Amino acid sequence: MSVETHPETTETTDVVEMVEIDAGVDEELLDETSVSLFEGDEGGLEYAQRRALVTLLKQRFISARTHPRDWVVLVEHERLIRSRLNDLFLDLQLDRSREVAWKRQATSETGVRFPTMLYDAAWSREETLVLVHLRDRLRAGVASGDARVFVDREDVVDYVASFRPPHATDVSGDDKRARNAITSIVKAGLLIGTGSEDRFEISEAVEPLIPLELLQELLEALVTANAEAPAEPDDPADLFDDDADADPVAAGDPAEEQ
Repeated sequence: MSVETHPETTETTDVVEMVEIDAGVDEELLDETSVSLFEGDEGGLEYAQRRALVTLLKQRFISARTHPRDWVVLVEHERLIRSRLNDLFLDLQLDRSREVAWKRQATSETGVRFPTMLYDAAWSREETLVLVHLRDRLRAGVASGDARVFVDREDVVDYVASFRPPHATDVSGDDKRARNAITSIVKAGLLIGTGSEDRFEISEAVEPLIPLELLQELLEALVTANAEAPAEPDDPADLFDDDADADPVAAGDPAEEQ
């Protein structure tokens, strides 16, 4: 199963880091109602619209909470920004109820593959398990009426460890991979830091970005893999194989990528 759920945006051959780069921009010097922002500028978007577009290209997703200023602009000028993404063979995905927006690679009706700015970076096995747990916790919390849902680091580590098969003996290595998976999910913006380094808030973006049906399918595959005794010590079917990092599990679908 090879599916794309962890796409990055590239600028030529380099990966664009998920950080804000407009910290040095003096917005007081900019006329946000003008579409001409520099000498020779032939762009058709105002400054705020361009900023929202750039943020959407850089980030895996934007939301009303993480990028409130850009979210407002995106909602107000959805059609215009969508058209700019379409020019790049990208499609805008918008979940208004959860106030989350993300991009995905456009697909041709004839099956022709378009040039892409995205590349596949599949979630690892441990990251997949973390996402399964976060989605379950988020849905349970929302169903209970919680406006914000939190999770502790050790709770997540214990959940991943619960899938360790009987024949797995590298406990310390398994623990390290689980903690690295949490760090990766934090960097993806799907876990939000709090005042404590061991407690996180689960982003509302987890549910729309990670389709439930696919996570259930992957979870079932991982459980099945654990139930099968390896033919030899380094059987690649082992969820906690020492070479697991070199054999990532893809946890999504191109049609549901961010």
